[in-house]
Amino acid sequence: MNNSENTLTKEQIAHFEQRLDTRKALLLNEIRQVLARSKSEHDVELLGWEGDPGDAAAESLLRGITEAEVVRDVEEVRDIVAARQRLAAGRYGLCSSCGEPIRFKRLDAYPTAKRCYTCQVSHEERRAASPYTS
Repeated sequence: MNNSENTLTKEQIAHFEQRLDTRKALLLNEIRQVLARSKSEHDVELLGWEGDPGDAAAESLLRGITEAEVVRDVEEVRDIVAARQRLAAGRYGLCSSCGEPIRFKRLDAYPTAKRCYTCQVSHEERRAASPYTS
């Protein structure tokens, strides 16, 4: 945001566009690599290779970790797409809850942020509130 912390400058918007696009490209490449590696591992299974039970347990654990990584990366890509949509609509850097500007430091640390810090904390507290967690 500019010195008054109220609006993003054109240069700052370009900065965030570039960061979002670079991160998205990196994530998509990682997802492709993981899926290609996973397909190769699946092809080995189809050929009938079987290791000992310890190998199977380790493979199952690694498959679960790999799936979790892909899910995490896909979620981040979705956040990037949503941030790019906010950029296109002229709403990037504005809190989706209160409509106030999100501070530059927060956006710089977390370019896909859709809420200001105060609203994000409130959002997380509401989500965490549960009779099972008290």
